[in-house]
Amino acid sequence: MGQHEDLLVITNNLNVATLLYPNPHIDVIVAGGPVRRVDGAVVGEATVQFIHQFKVDYAVIGASAIDDEGALLDFDYREVRVSRAIIENARHVILVADKMKFERTAPVRIGHVSEIDLFVTDRLPDGKIGDICREHSVEVLEVGSSEDEPAT
Repeated sequence: MGQHEDLLVITNNLNVATLLYPNPHIDVIVAGGPVRRVDGAVVGEATVQFIHQFKVDYAVIGASAIDDEGALLDFDYREVRVSRAIIENARHVILVADKMKFERTAPVRIGHVSEIDLFVTDRLPDGKIGDICREHSVEVLEVGSSEDEPAT
């Protein structure tokens, strides 16, 4: 993060805020609302209203699951409302999800991969999801770990 200066980070996650606030070149704003104990996410209507005050250049979101049709899914409807607000108020949306998200399912729909500008993953599975990304001009960045690489 040394190359970035004067960044403003708006987050609904206390862990992200705790990680970033010591950096003197990053201003951190934390959304208010109930804190989900399992992961430190701030969720709920107050959080959604807070997010709607901003128009950001880049939004980084996650998903609990991604299905074969490209649906982005989560378990908590309150988190989904926050994620929707983030997507709607960003110029560029970055999805970060590992390969395990393709092997799970969740009940609440966040949106569709076609709403994403950049998809960062360790490995995109073979099949339909790659076609969907290409069809909707979603840039895919695979950043697999070195232990995934075959030994030479």
